[in-house]
Amino acid sequence: MTSLLTWENAAALLGVANVALLIRRSIWNYPFGIVSVAIYGYVFYSVRLYSDGILQIYFFLIQFYGWWNWLHGRNEDGLARVETMAARERATWSALTILVALGIGWLFRTYTNAAAPWMDAALAATSVTAQYLLSIRKLENWVLWIAADVFYVGLYWWKGLYPTAGLYAVFLILSVAGLGEWSRIYRKPLMQEAPA
Repeated sequence: MTSLLTWENAAALLGVANVALLIRRSIWNYPFGIVSVAIYGYVFYSVRLYSDGILQIYFFLIQFYGWWNWLHGRNEDGLARVETMAARERATWSALTILVALGIGWLFRTYTNAAAPWMDAALAATSVTAQYLLSIRKLENWVLWIAADVFYVGLYWWKGLYPTAGLYAVFLILSVAGLGEWSRIYRKPLMQEAPA
């Protein structure tokens, strides 16, 4: 029988490939993401990080939405078009993320044996928002991923998921690179125009 560590390593490698392709705005990131999150659902459930386990179901489903959205939101070069949010959108998404985090944290603290209910819930809510913003090609997704990845490294290290902690350290570096690359692309208005 395959050990949990083997599954975790496979998911980590697929996750790195996924994020590397996201930075390049390649639509081919999605097959890697789909398989990675499916495996991670099993891994997180096995170590009682329930919010993260449930989160993988969301990630699995939104991968297909993102794939469709990126397919229909490309530049002339065939890569995903980068957009930003208005100030009101940022405020709304921030408030919703905080409310969801508090609600999930309370539920898991009250009704489960979750290992780290509040941190797990806050990271899950932030990840839900970040993944949705990534799916609709918003530059701000990288800021949320950077913030989440900092805390995910510590959480996974604490739970003994060392390959996953290492993966999220790599994700942190890649998210900083993603923010830089998408910001560079966004500042080039001619490249951002939709095909005629």
